[in-house]
Order: sequence, then C-alpha cells, then structure tokens
Amino acid sequence: MLEMLLCSLVTILPDYLFRRFVQGRRIGKEITLYSVWFELRWGITACVVLTVSLITMIFYFHPSTRNVTAAYRTVAVIPEIVGRVEEVYVRPFQKVKAGDRLFRLDSSQQQAALETARKRAAQVDAEIVVAQSELVTADAQIGQVEASLSQAKDDLSTKTELQRRNPGGVAAKEIDGLASEVQGRESELAAAAAKKQTIETRISTLLPAEKSSAEAQVAEAQNTIDKMLVKAGIDGTLQQFTLRVGEIVNPLLRPAGVLVPDDTGRERLVAGFGQIETQVLKVGMISEVTCIARPFTIIPMVVTEVQSVIAGGQVRASDQLIDVQQLGTPGTITAILEPLYPDQYGNILPGSNCIANVYTSNHDELASGKVGTLRGLFLHAVDATALVHAMILRMQAVMAPVQMLVLSGH
Repeated sequence: MLEMLLCSLVTILPDYLFRRFVQGRRIGKEITLYSVWFELRWGITACVVLTVSLITMIFYFHPSTRNVTAAYRTVAVIPEIVGRVEEVYVRPFQKVKAGDRLFRLDSSQQQAALETARKRAAQVDAEIVVAQSELVTADAQIGQVEASLSQAKDDLSTKTELQRRNPGGVAAKEIDGLASEVQGRESELAAAAAKKQTIETRISTLLPAEKSSAEAQVAEAQNTIDKMLVKAGIDGTLQQFTLRVGEIVNPLLRPAGVLVPDDTGRERLVAGFGQIETQVLKVGMISEVTCIARPFTIIPMVVTEVQSVIAGGQVRASDQLIDVQQLGTPGTITAILEPLYPDQYGNILPGSNCIANVYTSNHDELASGKVGTLRGLFLHAVDATALVHAMILRMQAVMAPVQMLVLSGH
C-alpha cells in the first residue's frame, strides 16, 4: 500500500492534474467512478507497473523475513546408565551451577560389585605376601639340597680315591650308589631352582597383573557408582523437571528433564530468507529487527554469517533411495544476525519471534567513481528504496502489539 501511494504521486497525480487543468476534466463531472479508468488509464497503468517494479526491487535488494528467532539449545538431564531414582536434590525451575547435584540413582548393586572388586584386590595382596614367604622357603630348600649335594659329592670323591689307591678296598656297588645319590641331589637342586623361578615369576609378573586387573575392576565399579550421581554440566535453569524418588530413568527413553543454559540464545538471532536472495545476502550487511518481545523497538543488527547450504536439501544415508520430490519444498537461506550495538539488544528471551530487514548498501561502489551514469542512478535508486522498507518495518513494529492483543481475537 505504501509503495502504491508513493508511485501514485508520480503517475496518477500528474495524469489527473493534466486532465483537470489542461483538459478541464473535473471529479464528479467528467471523471466519475465509471469513467475514471478511461480518463486516468495512463496514470493507473503506469502506477501499477511502477508499484510492481518498486516492490520487486525493494524486496529483492532489501530482503525481509518473518522467520527470525533467537534460537537456543537445551541440555537433556539424563544419566549415563539406566537406574531407579533414590534421591532428588533439586526442584523444578531451580537455577543450578555447573557441578551441582541433581539426583542420585540406586547404587546397591554397584556397591556390591565395588566391594567384591576390593576384596579381590585384597586377596591378591595376600597372595603376594604368601608368594614371598614361599620364595624364602624355596631359598631354604635350595640351600638344604645344595648342602646334601655337596656332602654326596664329597663321599663319592672319597670312595673313588680309596678305590683308586686300594683296588678292591671299596665295593663297586657302594660307589655306584653314591653316584646315583649325587645325581638325585642334582635333580632335587634343579627342581628347587625351578620352583624358585616359578615363584619369582609369579611375584614379578602374574600377581602384579592380577592386582592391576583387580584395581581396574575397583576403578570401574567406582566409576559406575559415580555415574549414579547426576550433576549439572553447565549453569542454567531446570525446566520440565518432575522427577520423583522411585522412578526409573533411561538415557534413551526417559530423560529426567531439560536444562536451559544461562547464556544460550543471547544476542544472536537466526533468520531464514528466501532462496531468491542468495546473490544479495552478504556478511557485513546492516539489518534492522523488531521483536514482539520488545514492541515499538527497532534493533540495529549486522549479518555476521550466511550459511553456504540450504537445509531443505539435506540427504541422510539410509536403506531407501531419496525421491527428489520429497526435497521439492523450497528451503531458506540461514543468516546469523548479531547486534550492531550490544547495549541496544536488551532482554530478548531465547526463542522470541522477530521480523528482520536487511539493507543493501552501494555506497562504496558509488564512491569509487568507476560507476557509469545509468548504473549510478540505478544504485542510488536501490539505496533510496531502503527508506521505504525501513518505514514498513516501523509500521510493523507499531502494529504488531495491536495485531497480537486486539486483532488476533484472543
């Protein structure tokens, strides 16, 4: 409507003035409801063409959208394992800090597993002490066998020397018996040494490995118990937290509630513009936003990021081929808007809906002096039409509370 009024000032109005003062046509006489089209056809036609052209230029070079929101991410309050709630430390809508306790699950089974693991570790320690005692015993046995072996060797050497000096003085059977005794003692010594080596290997390798395994079981059981206590990971406010003692919480099916971070969605708006503005939207463009959460207020913003893909065309790998018809709905170009002056952003709640205008500026190109006359006029016209769009946004800011409170019928 505003564009038509502006265009009528340079089309219909001059046509009427010509008809009135040059041709003498008067409203109510020659110009009536039935003859107005014939009398002012040139002005009306020019007004329609100019209005459509102006609206097209305004909305193309100065994009506008109602798909603007202070998007934010919530954190689900869930444990890492399934369990039954034993104790709740907080209440709904309570503000919590990172590390605050939220609730605790029943850990009786995990406590039993921890106690079993600890006893196993203690048992391994006892086995190490026993093995060290067995090592002392093995050393004593080796000493005893060595002494017996030495005695048997001495006896064999003595008898052998006597037999050499006085053949027939010592029976051959006695010498063979002493030789067999020496071999037996040597076998006993080898067995005692092997037993000692087995005990040493057990002390140095097997039992430490068993102890490490037992300590790992203790740590695992303790870690599982620690998971039974759910704490807040960030500062925020608990929402939809209706957990009660005795309920079963499942990390996949039954979360305990939602934690809304304190810093989420602050001073950052996400806007979705039509695909036709792909060539127009650029990082650094000035924008204006009005939100229903702050009526009658225009907030200057700046485009800080333009998403390089359109979310509507996203394809996920699955066992079924995607029909392109399913992706036919036109998606939007996502742009991130941040306040040009942070102190003017105010308290816009996360999730608020807003209206945004983005303005094209050709000042740098015009100031370069490399623009021709026709293009310069066109660029000046583009920059000038931003004023019309800015006026429309302010009208929307004024009418938004009226539409919401009066005309919506609520």
